[in-house]
Amino acid sequence: MSKAAPVITLDGPGGAGKGTISQIIAGKLGWHLLDSGALYRLTALGAERKGVAFDDEAALAEVARNLDIAFLPGAENEPVSVMLDGEEVSKAIRTEATGNNASIVAALTPVRDALLQRQRDFRQSPGVVGDGRDMGTVVFTDAPLKIYLTASADERARRRVKQLQEKGIDAKFQAILSEIQTRDERDMNRDVAPLKPADDAITLDTTDMSIPEVVAQIIDLAKARALV
Repeated sequence: MSKAAPVITLDGPGGAGKGTISQIIAGKLGWHLLDSGALYRLTALGAERKGVAFDDEAALAEVARNLDIAFLPGAENEPVSVMLDGEEVSKAIRTEATGNNASIVAALTPVRDALLQRQRDFRQSPGVVGDGRDMGTVVFTDAPLKIYLTASADERARRRVKQLQEKGIDAKFQAILSEIQTRDERDMNRDVAPLKPADDAITLDTTDMSIPEVVAQIIDLAKARALV
């Protein structure tokens, strides 16, 4: 890892706002963006398409090592396009089923080992914003600014339902809440890299915060550390 390239890590459970906040901050700073969750989702989707069982650790790790992926920047205010084997899969990796499968493969040590250096390679000048669940605890342990974003499970479920409904997808609050709680339990209690704040992370509860408020607070913290 290049010591010259600063890192801001954003960890936390699903629905806390990490993806949106990370993308905005990276855009404002002109830094690289690492969406580590996308790598696990891509591994899950790739495994599903290849017919690999989700309890076959060796085969899943092989899928992770050999992912043919690309992240293509969109136009201004447009999301990044995610490519797998030359196919645009941005929507496919964001389904609830793929998210749940990603949580399963992310609990496996061989898969995490296969993706670790791939994530660290994103650390390039002028800097990187890392979005995930172990960015500050495992991937970038020396990051000068570590943020742990959280929110109540009910609020995160409401956000997800709203997001899905805006896309024309029928979503039931109780079903989404149950999936979030199950994923939280799995992520927080897995043996390898469990979801938790780094010892030197700053925790921000976004339950009652707007996106601009969260972004402004993190940018202020980055300025206070002379990162920007």
